[in-house]
Amino acid sequence: MSDNKLNVIDLHKRYGEHEVLKGVSLQAKAGDVISIIGSSGSGKSTFLRCINFLEKPSEGTIVVSGQNIGLVRDKDGQLKVADKNQLRLLRTRLTMVFQHFNLWSHMTVLENVMEAPIQVLGLSKQEARERAVKYLAKVGIDERQQAKYPVHLSGGQQQRVSIARALAMEPEVLLFDEPTSALDPELVGEVLRIMQQLAEEGKTMVVVTHEMGFARHVSSHVIFLHQGKIEEEGIRMRCLARRKARACSSF
Repeated sequence: MSDNKLNVIDLHKRYGEHEVLKGVSLQAKAGDVISIIGSSGSGKSTFLRCINFLEKPSEGTIVVSGQNIGLVRDKDGQLKVADKNQLRLLRTRLTMVFQHFNLWSHMTVLENVMEAPIQVLGLSKQEARERAVKYLAKVGIDERQQAKYPVHLSGGQQQRVSIARALAMEPEVLLFDEPTSALDPELVGEVLRIMQQLAEEGKTMVVVTHEMGFARHVSSHVIFLHQGKIEEEGIRMRCLARRKARACSSF
């Protein structure tokens, strides 16, 4: 049996006549940590958002744990998931950590992490609370901080809550969209340490990042996107180590 957790094949994304993604493919096996790097505007975040249909791709195939996601055209000619239940299931298997945290401001930290397991997975409040406490503790958010509202936490703490929220769904793959780019420099390290810990535990992760140290030392595979296409890819930062592609070298 294949151990592929995620297979993205020939993904395209167009906005009118402008093609942002020009046939990008990715394969993640269990335990892979794939970093996607590239300059601003190269399509990195768009690619990640298309994987779990926060953006609708124009062409392509997405397979999660061996299950082909059934797609149909919407009225604008973009692809959407045909079955709403399959979309719901997809988003339990692929959970996203966002650049700007995206926490609910009117909920406490604990409530933020409990919400999706209750609403999406159907857990009881007690089950969701136990799971939320477990994963918040894992990312270093203590009981006192769990009772606070997000606005009272630092950016690094808020992003760690976001990671706990994603972990609480116990997904197949974690998707990180530039998780440190909105943080003050002194707070970046605490988030990267959590991500490295998750990698060491064997979590499957796809990470859009500008953190070259993380990409070099933690990733199992690196993809360099340039103008919507894969310019270079390889194991353990091959594109930066060998400088094979001119665009990669200049980046």
